Amino acid sequence: MKDLASKIQPSDFSPHLFWDVDAGKFDLVQSKKWLIERVLEYGVLSVWKNLKEIYSLEEIKRVVVTIRTLDEVTLSFLCVLFDLEKENFRCYTNKQSTPDFWKS
Repeated sequence: MKDLASKIQPSDFSPHLFWDVDAGKFDLVQSKKWLIERVLEYGVLSVWKNLKEIYSLEEIKRVVVTIRTLDEVTLSFLCVLFDLEKENFRCYTNKQSTPDFWKS
């Protein structure tokens, strides 16, 4: 985790990311996976920049490969960013083992 002296607080993120939690009581250290996942799903570029101020790219990489679900665009972005194959991501390997109702 980067030095929290960067002074990034939950209030620096888009309020819509915290629709189901109390942002005032949110802990950026304990809820790292939750925040990274939420930013990838619903965040905008400025929020992504805040995320990189808090966590290193290596920390983000360790988290994103374990996420259960990611949309195709986000998965492609992360593959390029971290120079990884889709097969390195849990969301991709789980999706392959679960048949898609509409495509069967």
